[in-house]
Amino acid sequence: MKGKVWLVGAGPGDISLITVKGMECIKHADVLVYDRLVNPELLTFAPKHCELIDVGKKSDHHPIPQDQINQILADHAKAGKKVVRLKSGDPYVFGRGGEEAQLLVEQQVPFEVVPGVTSAIGGLTCAGIPVTHRDHASSFHVVTGHLRADKETDPINWKALAELDGTIVILMGVANLANITQELMQYGKPADTPVGIVMWASRDKQRVVTATLETIVDVAKAEDVKPPALIVIGGVVSLQQMLDFSAFISDPAQ
Repeated sequence: MKGKVWLVGAGPGDISLITVKGMECIKHADVLVYDRLVNPELLTFAPKHCELIDVGKKSDHHPIPQDQINQILADHAKAGKKVVRLKSGDPYVFGRGGEEAQLLVEQQVPFEVVPGVTSAIGGLTCAGIPVTHRDHASSFHVVTGHLRADKETDPINWKALAELDGTIVILMGVANLANITQELMQYGKPADTPVGIVMWASRDKQRVVTATLETIVDVAKAEDVKPPALIVIGGVVSLQQMLDFSAFISDPAQ
């Protein structure tokens, strides 16, 4: 049997938001390599013989370097196994999936990418925040708030973002929230621009905090905001309370 790797997006958190194909991959995996933010309930759908490999990492703690993760995928596939690399959100949205795919190409390992619902859109939706809205935003811009260790300067063009009218979505940015808000206001983003932070998007423990660009740092501190969390900046945040459907969530089959 020839091995293969599937790079699978697990979605924003709720296990029912994984794609049908993503779930099928899990159910037939010989090896399942998963990230820290993947809902652990998804692991229960793997076959009994499946080897589970936790490669989870936090922003300040990488027990298994990315290069080693890449090689783990290749080595197991070369041994003739069906390897599923399960990632939170979508594999190609700040998920290092492109790097993993490059290594597989270099080592001539067959692979396939199964897209997932990125938290940058789906996570906001679950919190009652539409990423676009005709009255508030006709575009959206997704950036990382986590800087690379080898970068001496911030690679994000905050001036350009501040001048845009669209929604700004920042992943992995809670630790740099003060710097982010300061940069945007410095370059002209109005201090009263609505800001939302969504913690544990789409899960039972989801929590949403809203404020303005000027006040969000103090509010986040008072509300004990911690990762994993999404930061969303723009007029669409003003719709959050109106469009919050969390009280109406139910099983469509019931």
